[in-house]
Amino acid sequence: MILKELQKRIFSSIILIPIALFFIIKGSFFFTFFISVCLFITLYEWQVMSKKKSYNIIGHIFLFFSFYSVYFVRNEMQLQSAEKDGLKIFLFIVLVCVSTDIGGYIFGKLFKGPKLTKISPNKTYAGVFGGFFLSIIFTYILFNHSEIFTDQYFGKDEFFWVLIISSVSQVGDIVISYFKRLSKIKDTGKLIPGHGGILDRIDGMLFAFPFYFIFYLIFY
Repeated sequence: MILKELQKRIFSSIILIPIALFFIIKGSFFFTFFISVCLFITLYEWQVMSKKKSYNIIGHIFLFFSFYSVYFVRNEMQLQSAEKDGLKIFLFIVLVCVSTDIGGYIFGKLFKGPKLTKISPNKTYAGVFGGFFLSIIFTYILFNHSEIFTDQYFGKDEFFWVLIISSVSQVGDIVISYFKRLSKIKDTGKLIPGHGGILDRIDGMLFAFPFYFIFYLIFY
């Protein structure tokens, strides 16, 4: 069962990752169009999940803010600060969030163990460790073997940033899982085989990007 689910996830990722990377790397209008489509679908999934709930409107406001932070990091930040490369920072955050999700899923399914919280019963301490572990490994490999990051060095600062973004991503995953549990649903949609809906796929990023955006506004 686990293997079959993992195969679905891998197959979906093989199709979706190149498409997403095209729009992300192209930037400008292409990226704006891409995240606009993702925002529309995410808002719809949230509406279906939280309709008639007291937190419905707050969720919509947060999603708009979250997607604006995504847009800002990729398309606007570099225009305001020549020292900041929006594409590299964007890819860094996405890589950490995705590898955290993969590590959490694999380690959680393989090693199981004590549950992390009642809010999200599928989350385990093994999954948390796996999320940290794989995000560090993947980011280290990217920094040392990718042409995009040839001028970057994976040092102490990068290591701690991986831990911070991974932590925020895992908190985001738990928060969305909590709202899914309140709505008594397993997934926010069925758009992506093996993953569920768009909201299921980007739950960690929805919190990681606003976190970095607020950090940037305060300290830069």
